[in-house]
Amino acid sequence: MLMESRAELEIQLERRASRIAAKARRHRWFLLFVVLPTLLAAIYYGAIASDVYVSESRFAIKSPGRQPSQTSALASLFQSTGLSAGQEQANEVIAYLRSRDALTALARSVDVQAMYRDTDADFLSRFPKPFWEDSFENFYKYFSKQVPVKFDPETNVVVLQVQAFKPGDAQAINERLLRQSEALVNRLNDRAQKQAIQENQRQVEEATLRLSKARVALQRYRNAEKLLDPAEQASGVLQVSNNMVAEQAALRAQLQATESATPSHPSLPALRAKIAAISAQIAAQDSKAVGTQTGIASKLTEYERLAVEQEFATQMLNAANTALEQSRAEAQKQQFYLERVVEPNKPDMALLPNRFRNILTIAGIVICLYLIGWMLIVGILEHSPDD
Repeated sequence: MLMESRAELEIQLERRASRIAAKARRHRWFLLFVVLPTLLAAIYYGAIASDVYVSESRFAIKSPGRQPSQTSALASLFQSTGLSAGQEQANEVIAYLRSRDALTALARSVDVQAMYRDTDADFLSRFPKPFWEDSFENFYKYFSKQVPVKFDPETNVVVLQVQAFKPGDAQAINERLLRQSEALVNRLNDRAQKQAIQENQRQVEEATLRLSKARVALQRYRNAEKLLDPAEQASGVLQVSNNMVAEQAALRAQLQATESATPSHPSLPALRAKIAAISAQIAAQDSKAVGTQTGIASKLTEYERLAVEQEFATQMLNAANTALEQSRAEAQKQQFYLERVVEPNKPDMALLPNRFRNILTIAGIVICLYLIGWMLIVGILEHSPDD
C-alpha cells in the first residue's frame, strides 16, 4: 500500500508539473516581458538598492534697499511679466549650482567623488556606473542628478536638495554649495559696483577734459579779441553813448533857446561846435558796439557760444561727480545678499529610493509595453492574408 500511494503521489506531481510547464509555455512571453522585469526590480529595490539620504536647504536672494510694492491683485494682472527684484540673481545662482564650475570649486574643498564612490553602495547607484568611463564629465552628469535645485516663483525661494549615501555627506555638500552661492552673490555685487564706479569715473574724466578745453578756448578768444566780457563792455559803451546823447539833447535845447532870444549871441558857434563834437563821439561809441564787423556785437555771438559750452561742461562735471559719489556710496553697502531660509539638515532617515513606488512603476511600464506589443501582434495577424 505504501508503495502504491507513493507512486500515485509521484504521478500527481508529474501531472501538476506538466500542467505548470504547459501554462508557462503558453504564457512564456508574459513571464519573460512582465513577470521577470518586475521580479528583478523587486529583488533590486528590495534587497540590493542602497539607502539614499536627502539634505534640503532653502534660500532667497534679497536686496536691503528694496521694499515690496503695495499693489492690488487686479493691478498686478496688468503689470509686465518681467523678473522681480532678486529673481534674476536667484536664476544666476541656480545656473551656477548646475554648472561645472560649482562642482570644480566643491571638489577643491570636499572630496566629493570619494563620497559617491562608497563601496557600501550598490553598483548601480555609486559612481562610476557600469559601462561608464571614470572621467570628470561623467561624474558631472552623475552629480547633477544628485543635486536637484529648483525655484519656487510663489515664494521667491530656491530649494536645494543633495542626495548622498551618508547623512553627513549630504549635509556637508549642501552646506558647501550654500557657501559657494553666497560667495557668487558677493562677486556679482562687487562686479556690478566696480563697473558702475568705473563708468562714472570715465564720465568725470570726459567732463573734466571738456571743461578744460572750453576754458582754454574762451581764454584764447578773449586774448585774441582783447575782450574780457563783450556783453558787459557793450553795456558800458552804450551807457557812455546814452550819457552823451542826453548831453547832446541838453546842448541842442540850449542852442535853440539862445538862437530864439539873441540870434547874434557870440556863444552860438561854440555851442554848435560842441554839439557836432558830441555827435561824432556818439557815432564813434555806437560803432564800437554795433554796425561794423569789428564791433562788440559781432564778437558777442562767438563769445556766448564759448561761454555756454563752458557752462554746460561745468554742469556735466558736477553731475558726473554727483553720480560718482552716489556709486561710491552704493558700493559701501551690499546690493543683494543670500538669506538662508532653511539651513541644511542632517537626515536621520533615508528618503530614497522609494522602493515600493519604483517596483509598481516598473511593473506598470512593462505591463503597458506588453499590452501594446500584444495588440500590435494581434492586429497584424488579423489583417494578414490567409494562406
